[in-house]
Amino acid sequence: MTSTSRRRARLAAALPAAALAGVAVHDLVQRRHAVLRNFPVLGRARYLLEKIGPELRQYIVAGNDEERPFSRDQRRWVYSSAKLENNYFGFGTDNDVEHGTGWPVILHRTFPDPVPVTAHHEDDRAPLPSAKVLGGPRGRRHAFRPESVVNISAMSFGSLSGAAVRAMNAGAALAGSLHNTGEGGLSEHHRQGGGLVLQIGTGYFGCRDADGRLDLDALTRVVESAPVRAIEIKLSQGAKPGLGGVLPAAKVTPEIAAIRGIPLGQDCVSPSRHSAFGDVDQMLDVVEEMAARTGLPVGVKSAVGEMSFWHRLVELMADGQRGVDFVTVDGGEGGTGAAPLIFSDSVALPFRAGFARVQAVFTEAGLAERVTFIGAGKLGLPDNALVAFALGADMVNVGREAMLAVGCIQAQKCHTDTCPTGVATQSRWLQRGLDPELKSVRLANYVRTLRRDLLKVSHACGVAHPGLITTDLIELMDGPLSSTSLTRSAGYRPGWGLPSAADRAEIVRLMTRLGEEPEHRAQGSEPVDSQRTGLGD
Repeated sequence: MTSTSRRRARLAAALPAAALAGVAVHDLVQRRHAVLRNFPVLGRARYLLEKIGPELRQYIVAGNDEERPFSRDQRRWVYSSAKLENNYFGFGTDNDVEHGTGWPVILHRTFPDPVPVTAHHEDDRAPLPSAKVLGGPRGRRHAFRPESVVNISAMSFGSLSGAAVRAMNAGAALAGSLHNTGEGGLSEHHRQGGGLVLQIGTGYFGCRDADGRLDLDALTRVVESAPVRAIEIKLSQGAKPGLGGVLPAAKVTPEIAAIRGIPLGQDCVSPSRHSAFGDVDQMLDVVEEMAARTGLPVGVKSAVGEMSFWHRLVELMADGQRGVDFVTVDGGEGGTGAAPLIFSDSVALPFRAGFARVQAVFTEAGLAERVTFIGAGKLGLPDNALVAFALGADMVNVGREAMLAVGCIQAQKCHTDTCPTGVATQSRWLQRGLDPELKSVRLANYVRTLRRDLLKVSHACGVAHPGLITTDLIELMDGPLSSTSLTRSAGYRPGWGLPSAADRAEIVRLMTRLGEEPEHRAQGSEPVDSQRTGLGD
């Protein structure tokens, strides 16, 4: 080796040491971080571990049932269902059923009458329509029976990427589900064939005038431009009730700014309340005006806090002159793209408690049979969904579970615009990893599998449809030897939570006929995806 080569080698070896020395000097003189001042260089490992902590816990540290909001077992079930892989679990449950509390236990019937067919491999293409006609009781011009009791929850374009929205809408079309637009307006990404529920939030994005007020003419034009089947007025969201939506400036692209009618490059903060109405009476006037102009069913979405709103709503609906066609109850455990921790953790009742209270108010007023009830808030798992149906939900909306189905790995970076799988980001580079055509099939597979499992358990309970499961068929464990009936826990009386006798008879007739007809199988692409690409992606 020549002297020049030796000098170069010594210089190359010295550079890392010099760099570390420079970092150490910086750490020693800075005053912002005590850990770095006391432990220069070495202290930086703490910040690295903190940054990658969620990933370490998710893949290495956490047990199958420990992680939140979705455990490893729950995510595995969604992922394998979406990919049409084996979604069974062997060796028995690893839940602590001997000592845990709060587990829902479904009481199957040994000799159900009538006897439905139940098998491990029941057809996942079997339809599962709503037991109620949406908008039927109020005679809306475009009332209809939703084809699926499982639908895609409100997630705006902006919060989600355009690729994710396209995948969800196309997947909804394959599965026969409805796709809620979220409050961010109706974009081109929502026009992939899936039926839509147009959500209108406090910002009135896509149907607002120059001053940001609700423009009913603009609303009518939007409805006529796409396959909108219903309109949902968002009053509040479970993860951030009483707080307007937030879309960070990093996510406000020129396309989003144009769709929403907002400035480019600024945080998009929706008001915390509506300007089009200030009380329940005025709200019902707006509901009826929207229904009259569009002919569509119109409903509201709300988290549940104090109950005066709900009592006033049923009071004003009692005479039958005005009313909402559906109510979406969002639980406090629901998801969001961005919210203060206090709102996500501690504001609004969890779904079961909130929904039971709302259902009781409508039932005691004699109005429950005239309204379609939709549940949201971690209901894309079969056990949670069945509890919701028993409490009186007619349909469930799935949000984060739909995100998992199209590739989300629960990185929990939705608020940073750095989602690694391209689901919740506006970064073109990150979005390129999400193939809408492939992921749409995965979403449809997941929805069909969830419906199939709901139907399986319904049959095990001796009923033809999950909407016919009653609260006395579910118990909540409160100790190793004791449990409480869901009827008692929810404060229900016999018969509460069921559709009307006429609706029950009709859904049994429909399920019997659809189950006997070979042509009930859904049209469209076969769920051919069986690619194994790792956990969740």
